[in-house]
Amino acid sequence: MIKYGINELSVVAVRIEPNDKSEMTTQILFGETFQIIEELDDWSNIKLSFDNYEGWIDNKSISIISKDFFEQINSSSGFVTQKLSNIVQKNTDEQIILPAGSTLPNLNQDSKSFVINKNQYVMTENYIDDKLDIVTLSMRFLNSPYLWGGKNPFGIDCSGFVQVVYKILGKKLSRDANQQVNFGNEVNFFPEIEPGDLAFFDNNEGNIIHVGIILKKNEIIHASGKVRIDRLDQYGIYHAEQKKYTHKLRVVKRIF
Repeated sequence: MIKYGINELSVVAVRIEPNDKSEMTTQILFGETFQIIEELDDWSNIKLSFDNYEGWIDNKSISIISKDFFEQINSSSGFVTQKLSNIVQKNTDEQIILPAGSTLPNLNQDSKSFVINKNQYVMTENYIDDKLDIVTLSMRFLNSPYLWGGKNPFGIDCSGFVQVVYKILGKKLSRDANQQVNFGNEVNFFPEIEPGDLAFFDNNEGNIIHVGIILKKNEIIHASGKVRIDRLDQYGIYHAEQKKYTHKLRVVKRIF
Protein backbone atom coordinates (compact mmCIF):
# COMPACT_ATOMS: atom_id res chain seq x y z
CA MET A 1 0.00 0.00 0.00
CA ILE A 2 1.32 3.43 -0.95
CA LYS A 3 2.02 5.78 1.93
CA TYR A 4 1.98 9.57 1.75
CA GLY A 5 4.11 12.13 3.55
CA ILE A 6 4.65 15.83 4.10
CA ASN A 7 7.68 17.82 5.23
CA GLU A 8 7.22 19.61 8.56
CA LEU A 9 10.88 20.70 8.78
CA SER A 10 12.58 23.70 7.17
CA VAL A 11 14.27 21.56 4.50
CA VAL A 12 14.95 17.85 4.07
CA ALA A 13 17.78 16.42 1.98
CA VAL A 14 16.91 13.97 -0.80
CA ARG A 15 19.78 11.62 -1.64
CA ILE A 16 20.70 9.19 -4.42
CA GLU A 17 21.28 6.28 -2.04
CA PRO A 18 19.78 5.45 1.39
CA ASN A 19 22.61 6.76 3.59
CA ASP A 20 23.77 10.09 5.01
CA LYS A 21 27.02 10.06 3.00
CA SER A 22 25.22 9.79 -0.33
CA GLU A 23 25.02 12.73 -2.75
CA MET A 24 22.17 15.17 -2.15
CA THR A 25 20.26 15.79 -5.39
CA THR A 26 17.47 18.08 -4.15
CA GLN A 27 15.65 19.24 -1.05
CA ILE A 28 12.05 19.12 0.16
CA LEU A 29 10.82 22.48 1.40
CA PHE A 30 8.38 22.85 4.27
CA GLY A 31 4.84 21.80 3.35
CA GLU A 32 5.78 19.89 0.21
CA THR A 33 4.27 16.42 -0.11
CA PHE A 34 5.45 13.11 -1.52
CA GLN A 35 4.56 9.47 -2.06
CA ILE A 36 6.59 6.77 -0.35
CA ILE A 37 7.56 4.27 -3.04
CA GLU A 38 9.82 1.93 -1.07
CA GLU A 39 11.02 1.52 2.51
CA LEU A 40 14.46 0.17 3.40
CA ASP A 41 15.56 0.04 7.05
CA ASP A 42 15.70 3.67 8.22
CA TRP A 43 15.19 5.21 4.77
CA SER A 44 12.35 5.72 2.29
CA ASN A 45 12.45 6.16 -1.46
CA ILE A 46 10.01 8.97 -2.25
CA LYS A 47 8.46 10.75 -5.23
CA LEU A 48 7.83 14.47 -4.80
CA SER A 49 4.41 15.79 -5.76
CA PHE A 50 5.69 19.14 -7.02
CA ASP A 51 8.13 17.93 -9.68
CA ASN A 52 7.99 14.09 -9.59
CA TYR A 53 11.61 13.97 -8.42
CA GLU A 54 12.62 10.70 -6.76
CA GLY A 55 15.22 9.92 -4.11
CA TRP A 56 15.89 8.69 -0.59
CA ILE A 57 15.11 10.52 2.67
CA ASP A 58 15.69 9.63 6.31
CA ASN A 59 12.54 8.22 7.92
CA LYS A 60 13.06 10.49 10.96
CA SER A 61 12.17 13.47 8.76
CA ILE A 62 8.85 12.04 7.51
CA SER A 63 5.38 13.03 8.71
CA ILE A 64 2.84 10.51 7.42
CA ILE A 65 -0.48 11.91 6.15
CA SER A 66 -3.63 10.28 4.86
CA LYS A 67 -4.32 9.76 1.17
CA ASP A 68 -7.33 12.08 1.44
CA PHE A 69 -5.26 14.90 2.96
CA PHE A 70 -2.52 14.32 0.38
CA GLU A 71 -4.97 14.56 -2.52
CA GLN A 72 -6.79 17.53 -1.03
CA ILE A 73 -3.57 19.53 -0.59
CA ASN A 74 -2.34 18.77 -4.09
CA SER A 75 -5.65 19.59 -5.75
CA SER A 76 -5.68 23.13 -4.29
CA SER A 77 -3.53 26.06 -5.34
CA GLY A 78 -2.03 26.49 -1.87
CA PHE A 79 -0.05 29.40 -0.49
CA VAL A 80 3.70 29.84 -0.87
CA THR A 81 6.03 31.98 1.26
CA GLN A 82 7.63 34.80 -0.72
CA LYS A 83 10.19 36.23 1.72
CA LEU A 84 13.66 34.70 2.01
CA SER A 85 12.65 33.36 5.41
CA ASN A 86 9.61 33.36 7.68
CA ILE A 87 8.92 32.21 11.20
CA VAL A 88 5.98 29.91 11.87
CA GLN A 89 4.78 29.16 15.39
CA LYS A 90 4.13 25.44 15.99
CA ASN A 91 1.77 24.41 18.80
CA THR A 92 2.39 27.71 20.70
CA ASP A 93 5.78 26.63 22.11
CA GLU A 94 7.96 25.88 19.06
CA GLN A 95 9.19 27.87 16.07
CA ILE A 96 10.35 26.77 12.62
CA ILE A 97 12.19 28.86 10.04
CA LEU A 98 10.54 28.54 6.63
CA PRO A 99 12.69 29.21 3.56
CA ALA A 100 11.28 31.03 0.53
CA GLY A 101 9.00 28.80 -1.50
CA SER A 102 7.61 26.86 1.46
CA THR A 103 4.02 25.66 1.10
CA LEU A 104 1.32 26.55 3.65
CA PRO A 105 -1.37 23.86 3.17
CA ASN A 106 -5.00 24.89 3.76
CA LEU A 107 -3.94 28.26 5.12
CA ASN A 108 -6.68 30.30 6.79
CA GLN A 109 -5.82 33.79 5.56
CA ASP A 110 -7.74 35.52 8.35
CA SER A 111 -6.02 33.74 11.23
CA LYS A 112 -2.83 33.01 9.24
CA SER A 113 -3.02 29.46 10.58
CA PHE A 114 -3.09 25.92 9.22
CA VAL A 115 -3.06 22.38 10.57
CA ILE A 116 -0.95 19.36 9.62
CA ASN A 117 -2.08 16.20 11.39
CA LYS A 118 -2.33 17.27 15.05
CA ASN A 119 0.07 20.19 14.73
CA GLN A 120 -1.29 23.74 14.71
CA TYR A 121 0.76 26.35 12.85
CA VAL A 122 0.44 30.14 12.94
CA MET A 123 2.43 32.53 10.76
CA THR A 124 3.99 35.20 12.98
CA GLU A 125 4.69 37.70 10.18
CA ASN A 126 3.65 38.62 6.67
CA TYR A 127 4.69 36.01 4.13
CA ILE A 128 3.51 37.66 0.87
CA ASP A 129 4.46 40.68 -1.21
CA ASP A 130 1.73 42.03 -3.47
CA LYS A 131 4.24 44.05 -5.51
CA LEU A 132 6.55 41.14 -6.22
CA ASP A 133 8.05 40.75 -9.69
CA ILE A 134 10.60 38.28 -11.00
CA VAL A 135 13.55 40.71 -11.01
CA THR A 136 12.92 41.88 -7.42
CA LEU A 137 12.42 38.32 -6.22
CA SER A 138 15.53 37.00 -7.98
CA MET A 139 17.66 39.78 -6.49
CA ARG A 140 16.66 38.74 -2.98
CA PHE A 141 18.72 35.56 -3.45
CA LEU A 142 21.84 37.51 -4.38
CA ASN A 143 24.97 36.11 -2.65
CA SER A 144 23.21 32.94 -1.49
CA PRO A 145 25.98 30.29 -1.40
CA TYR A 146 26.05 27.58 -4.05
CA LEU A 147 25.10 24.10 -2.87
CA TRP A 148 24.61 21.13 -5.19
CA GLY A 149 21.01 19.96 -4.71
CA GLY A 150 20.11 23.02 -2.62
CA LYS A 151 16.77 24.83 -2.90
CA ASN A 152 16.93 27.50 -0.20
CA PRO A 153 18.67 30.86 0.37
CA PHE A 154 21.31 29.29 2.63
CA GLY A 155 22.47 26.91 -0.10
CA ILE A 156 21.13 26.64 -3.64
CA ASP A 157 22.11 25.39 -7.09
CA CYS A 158 21.33 26.92 -10.48
CA SER A 159 18.18 24.97 -11.31
CA GLY A 160 16.99 24.98 -7.70
CA PHE A 161 17.21 28.78 -7.75
CA VAL A 162 15.15 28.97 -10.93
CA GLN A 163 12.60 26.42 -9.71
CA VAL A 164 12.00 28.18 -6.37
CA VAL A 165 11.70 31.64 -7.92
CA TYR A 166 9.16 30.40 -10.44
CA LYS A 167 7.29 28.41 -7.77
CA ILE A 168 6.84 31.57 -5.70
CA LEU A 169 5.43 33.29 -8.78
CA GLY A 170 2.98 30.45 -9.40
CA LYS A 171 4.79 28.55 -12.15
CA LYS A 172 5.71 24.88 -11.78
CA LEU A 173 9.02 23.81 -13.35
CA SER A 174 10.95 20.55 -13.25
CA ARG A 175 13.96 20.28 -10.96
CA ASP A 176 16.97 20.07 -13.29
CA ALA A 177 18.15 22.45 -16.00
CA ASN A 178 18.04 19.75 -18.70
CA GLN A 179 14.34 19.28 -17.84
CA GLN A 180 13.48 22.96 -17.42
CA VAL A 181 14.67 23.68 -20.96
CA ASN A 182 11.59 21.82 -22.24
CA PHE A 183 9.26 24.49 -20.83
CA GLY A 184 8.13 27.73 -22.47
CA ASN A 185 8.73 29.19 -25.91
CA GLU A 186 12.07 29.82 -27.53
CA VAL A 187 13.20 33.42 -28.00
CA ASN A 188 14.78 33.26 -31.43
CA PHE A 189 16.63 36.57 -31.45
CA PHE A 190 18.86 37.80 -28.65
CA PRO A 191 17.70 41.46 -28.88
CA GLU A 192 14.14 40.29 -28.10
CA ILE A 193 14.92 38.80 -24.66
CA GLU A 194 13.05 40.20 -21.66
CA PRO A 195 13.53 40.20 -17.87
CA GLY A 196 12.44 36.85 -16.46
CA ASP A 197 13.38 34.81 -19.53
CA LEU A 198 15.49 31.75 -18.81
CA ALA A 199 18.89 31.31 -20.43
CA PHE A 200 20.22 27.75 -20.80
CA PHE A 201 23.84 26.77 -21.35
CA ASP A 202 25.45 23.59 -22.67
CA ASN A 203 28.78 21.80 -22.58
CA ASN A 204 30.96 20.57 -25.43
CA GLU A 205 28.76 17.49 -25.82
CA GLY A 206 25.65 19.64 -26.26
CA ASN A 207 24.13 18.74 -22.88
CA ILE A 208 22.30 21.44 -20.92
CA ILE A 209 24.28 21.96 -17.72
CA HIS A 210 23.33 25.42 -16.43
CA VAL A 211 20.44 27.88 -16.25
CA GLY A 212 19.90 31.45 -15.09
CA ILE A 213 17.31 34.22 -15.04
CA ILE A 214 17.76 37.20 -17.34
CA LEU A 215 17.52 40.55 -15.55
CA LYS A 216 17.89 42.75 -18.61
CA LYS A 217 19.32 42.41 -22.08
CA ASN A 218 22.93 42.19 -20.95
CA GLU A 219 22.65 40.82 -17.40
CA ILE A 220 21.86 37.43 -15.89
CA ILE A 221 21.46 36.29 -12.29
CA HIS A 222 22.47 32.68 -11.66
CA ALA A 223 23.94 30.34 -9.05
CA SER A 224 27.61 29.74 -9.76
CA GLY A 225 29.75 29.68 -6.62
CA LYS A 226 27.03 31.93 -5.23
CA VAL A 227 23.98 33.62 -6.65
CA ARG A 228 25.61 36.38 -8.68
CA ILE A 229 25.02 38.80 -11.54
CA ASP A 230 27.15 38.54 -14.66
CA ARG A 231 27.19 39.94 -18.17
CA LEU A 232 25.24 38.03 -20.80
CA ASP A 233 25.54 38.22 -24.58
CA GLN A 234 24.77 35.98 -27.53
CA TYR A 235 27.86 33.89 -26.78
CA GLY A 236 27.18 33.23 -23.11
CA ILE A 237 28.07 34.41 -19.61
CA TYR A 238 31.13 36.63 -19.24
CA HIS A 239 32.74 36.58 -15.79
CA ALA A 240 34.29 40.02 -15.24
CA GLU A 241 36.66 38.98 -12.44
CA GLN A 242 37.94 35.97 -14.35
CA LYS A 243 37.89 37.93 -17.62
CA LYS A 244 36.51 35.02 -19.61
CA TYR A 245 33.33 33.32 -20.74
CA THR A 246 32.30 30.66 -18.22
CA HIS A 247 29.11 29.31 -19.81
CA LYS A 248 28.17 28.87 -23.48
CA LEU A 249 24.64 30.02 -24.38
CA ARG A 250 22.42 27.39 -25.98
CA VAL A 251 18.89 28.81 -25.93
CA VAL A 252 16.63 31.39 -24.25
CA LYS A 253 13.11 30.33 -23.23
CA ARG A 254 10.14 32.49 -22.17
CA ILE A 255 7.91 30.94 -19.50
CA PHE A 256 5.56 33.83 -18.68
